[in-house]
Amino acid sequence: MRDITHFIDGASVASTSGRFGEVFNPNTGEAQARVGLATTAEVDAAVASAVRAQQTWALVNPQRRARVMFEFKRLVEARMDELAELLSSEHGKVIADSKGDIQRGLEVIEFACGIPHALKGEYTEGAGPGIDVYSMRQPLGVAAGITPFNFPAMIPMWMFGIAIAVGNTFVLKPSEKDPSVPNRLAELMMEAGAPKGVLNVVHGDKAAVDAILDHPDIKAVSFVGSSDIAQYVYARGTANGKRVQAMGGAKNHGIIMPDADLEQATKDIIGAAYGSAGERCMALPVVVPVGRKTADEVRERVLAELETLKVGVSTDAAAQYGPVVSEAHKKRVTDYIQMGVDEGAELVVDGRDFKLQGYEKGFFIGPSLFDQVKPTMRTYQEEIFGPVLQIVRADTFEEALALPSEHQYGNGVAIFTRNGRAAREFAARVNVGMVGINVPIPVPVAYHTFGGWKRSAFGDANQHGMEGVRFYTKVKTITARWPEGAVEDSAFVIPTMR
Repeated sequence: MRDITHFIDGASVASTSGRFGEVFNPNTGEAQARVGLATTAEVDAAVASAVRAQQTWALVNPQRRARVMFEFKRLVEARMDELAELLSSEHGKVIADSKGDIQRGLEVIEFACGIPHALKGEYTEGAGPGIDVYSMRQPLGVAAGITPFNFPAMIPMWMFGIAIAVGNTFVLKPSEKDPSVPNRLAELMMEAGAPKGVLNVVHGDKAAVDAILDHPDIKAVSFVGSSDIAQYVYARGTANGKRVQAMGGAKNHGIIMPDADLEQATKDIIGAAYGSAGERCMALPVVVPVGRKTADEVRERVLAELETLKVGVSTDAAAQYGPVVSEAHKKRVTDYIQMGVDEGAELVVDGRDFKLQGYEKGFFIGPSLFDQVKPTMRTYQEEIFGPVLQIVRADTFEEALALPSEHQYGNGVAIFTRNGRAAREFAARVNVGMVGINVPIPVPVAYHTFGGWKRSAFGDANQHGMEGVRFYTKVKTITARWPEGAVEDSAFVIPTMR
């Protein structure tokens, strides 16, 4: 069986822990590789490499660091097919979706290519008599990222792209479920001209996570995963004096107003709910039609679309989505479907018995649809993270607005309407971090920022954009005066600019 190694100090390094995690092909259900799970000593080695590299990398001028980002972008684009196939073979998402995963990460790398402009400080001439005040942004040192299985290319690039461009070095701990693409990205970063140690990858479980959170030389940690773990990462990391941005779970709602373009809205919801087998933190697993007539029509349209939805292996170009990532995750999703039945929701379409001929051991789940879901149900309150769509009916705009606003998660939400006033009011009032207006998956472009509210995010800094630049840098402000003539007497009061 193929062994997947760490990537430390510019080279592949086999784990010495003796502990391994299995990496499956979700299409066949068979183990295809094993990945070494890092010891604390191996995390320490990666951090030590990053510390050494950062001392010289921070001195490289921003324009030259940007050129490394340009070359990295070119290399990833040139190997798009290879990377997408590798990603799909371990995650299970279809090839087109894997290419989208990589491309959305590259958009942040594109933003990082403009880092000389983004790093410019502020300057005030003549703030006082002969006094100038200016600021500069400087790197923190070593940063770390802990990333989930569902976007093994995009989310690492969201993190290390900006962190490295501003002059930090980086230690990445990706998901052990699909670890090969992060390794390949680190190799391409070296090929692009980054010195060894600038980007290190260590694989592992909680032991590696805790080693990162406790290491005194790691100054900032970025995390994406479940809310319970995000809260843990935030609490432990900040207790150790680190900056932490920790993105958690989601339960995104799609509000459908009676005046919406129902044909387009339905197609958008199908893609957002079932794409990537629902394994997206920005998936749209809850649809909220306003009014009985709207709800009945949406239900019928969704049923018609589900009849044409094709589930297939990752390499099937005609498939809309593939298997979920693991047998354990498949069981988790099917358990939630049974829970919904037990809670009294109407299971309109049951995908639990779906089998793909020739791939009966694959981790496939057919599309499932619930109607008459109530806000008191646990299946509504919690994140299912699978190809399951729930219809929660609302009688009024106010009732629909309250559902996402009062939910424990506040990652994303969408409203479908032709009414500009309703859309504007909804966007202003809804208690959610990212809002789509006739856009089902409102992931912001790379030069804006990504982040939810409530239990969807811990910390006060979002991912990428200028928020990312601020998160991975510290501000230094200088007040300068060049004396002329006689030396003044000592001042015993706080100086003013009069």
